Amino acid sequence: MAGIYLHIPFCKQACYYCDFHFSTSLKRKDEMIHALKKELLLRKEELKNEIVETIYFGGGTPSLLTVEELQVLIDTIYNNYSVALNPEITLEANPDDLSEEKIIELSKTPINRLSIGIQSFFDDDLKFMNRAHSAAESKKCLSIATKYFDNITIDLIYGVPNMTNKKWMKNLKMAFDFGVPHISSYALTVEEKTALDTFIKKGTVPPVDENLALEHFNILIEETEKQGFIQYEISNFGKPNYFSKHNTSYWLGENYLGIGPSAHSFNGAERAWNIANNAKYIKSINQNILPIEIEKLTGNNRFNEYIMTGLRTIWGVSFEKVEKEFGALRLELLKKNSEPFINKGLLEIQLGTFASPALVTTKKGRFLADGIASDLFIV
Repeated sequence: MAGIYLHIPFCKQACYYCDFHFSTSLKRKDEMIHALKKELLLRKEELKNEIVETIYFGGGTPSLLTVEELQVLIDTIYNNYSVALNPEITLEANPDDLSEEKIIELSKTPINRLSIGIQSFFDDDLKFMNRAHSAAESKKCLSIATKYFDNITIDLIYGVPNMTNKKWMKNLKMAFDFGVPHISSYALTVEEKTALDTFIKKGTVPPVDENLALEHFNILIEETEKQGFIQYEISNFGKPNYFSKHNTSYWLGENYLGIGPSAHSFNGAERAWNIANNAKYIKSINQNILPIEIEKLTGNNRFNEYIMTGLRTIWGVSFEKVEKEFGALRLELLKKNSEPFINKGLLEIQLGTFASPALVTTKKGRFLADGIASDLFIV
């Protein structure tokens, strides 16, 4: 089982908090589509023994592509890879790109899952983030999209300065009212060299309040649970049968191929990533050269990655898997190092999904999962 991720590196405008790779100029869009197709051809041997079960258009803003351009990329995958009978095919989209006409067109393609970047249902928050859409566009887009697509996830951001708990609850209520079966929700974080980072350093915007973010996170867990959502990963809440198959494959350490500038790939033994520069990426691919860097993972690297991703999910870290893949010594070390966190009520041992004991974060430990994981790393 494998996944293919395609990075579409274009956006209408830059959100103040974003540090992903993209360009706000669409001038080289045609050349980029050609390069993405060519990279798919150049790398098809990498998945020759795998069945592709998920395809994910991320970015950037993939919904800036026309339906015809998306179809060309899907056809290239189908013609050159072994694709499962009913793969999950996700398109990330912004509300302002999803007119009724475009949603109807998309519903006739193999794309069967929409990931819509709502972020907030309030205009003042959207202006603060420099989003290209309005709250009215969000609501209009969702009222149409839910008629044509059953599998929809939306993104929401919490911990935004001046967002009261009451306002955060209203955001969640609106999501529930639209009946979306999946929500991905993230705390506002300040990445270096973003506009938000500059504003905070200049004092024009208040710094992010971690206590507020924690309050919002606890409300999020409580309210989604009441609505029948399962928090299957720290930031991801899905109704039964609506978990993201593509993202779950990342967390479970399955193989995936990343196509496009800045896209990452993983094959179990190596991690690779493409150059994060559109012009250099296009030039290189046109010369049949993969603009890629590869890191061979050591046993400790792979162990640390499994701890990091495992503790973020409901499946946790399987003792059986650790022993089988990383050895009895690492398992003993993990058990010893996790004791203080178990004693503090941040971790617990459960009989996991894999029918062997698994180390999982408790409700209290969930918000701290990344920090706990780094303390369990073998350095």
